[in-house]
Amino acid sequence: MAGRLEGKVCVITGAAGGIGAATAAIFAQEGATVVGVDLHDGSPGDLSLAVDVTEEHAVTTMYAQVREAYGKIDVLFNNAGIAPDDDNSVLDTSLEAWQRVQDVNLKSVFLCCKHGIPHLLDNQHGGSVINTASFVAVMGAATSQISYTASKGGVLSLSRELGVEFARRGVRVNALCPGPVDTPLLQELFAKDPAKAARRMVHLPMGRFARADEIAKGVLFLASDDSTYVTGSTFLIDGGLSGAYVTPE
Repeated sequence: MAGRLEGKVCVITGAAGGIGAATAAIFAQEGATVVGVDLHDGSPGDLSLAVDVTEEHAVTTMYAQVREAYGKIDVLFNNAGIAPDDDNSVLDTSLEAWQRVQDVNLKSVFLCCKHGIPHLLDNQHGGSVINTASFVAVMGAATSQISYTASKGGVLSLSRELGVEFARRGVRVNALCPGPVDTPLLQELFAKDPAKAARRMVHLPMGRFARADEIAKGVLFLASDDSTYVTGSTFLIDGGLSGAYVTPE
């Protein structure tokens, strides 16, 4: 069914590539007005904004620009995130590396919710917030990225809390929890260490990483009126990873 986001204004952070870019494309196909936000210019969308979403003033200015341009905001997809090489075991990760990941992955989601949700509350029909967490928010890994994992756990808890808080005010908030996705970020990480990629692949029941467009279809569901009774959820799209003990040969 086409046109599921017809007339809706959707703000996507981390829109320049991967899940964000795939979501911008599918949102546009479904009739949305798309605001693509990333650290640098050139994000896909009807309006492209270069914003550092770790800075509060930049976030408030971003939403003011969208309201000025379109008069309303209906959907927030808070998707910006990083997974740098210097985030690994708790024994090796520096405080600087820890904080850098927390700022991008968790603080930015807090700021985008804090300053974005009031715009949704202005709507008679409310709106939808989708925050990108991860399957690592519900599982442990011996191949640790300690700050990334902790940040995504924070996004999951934050989203659940907000989903409950705003449930009777027309604003739905859900945590998107993708499994490993074949994005430039993951390709770069694993190109340096094929053995690391193989070690992860064996745990995937489907035997492959997700495509970005497969995750984007889940975002579409959460953004659209198809999910009007879904809020505060841990929305896993992980190819069965979190439910697997032994995978097929």
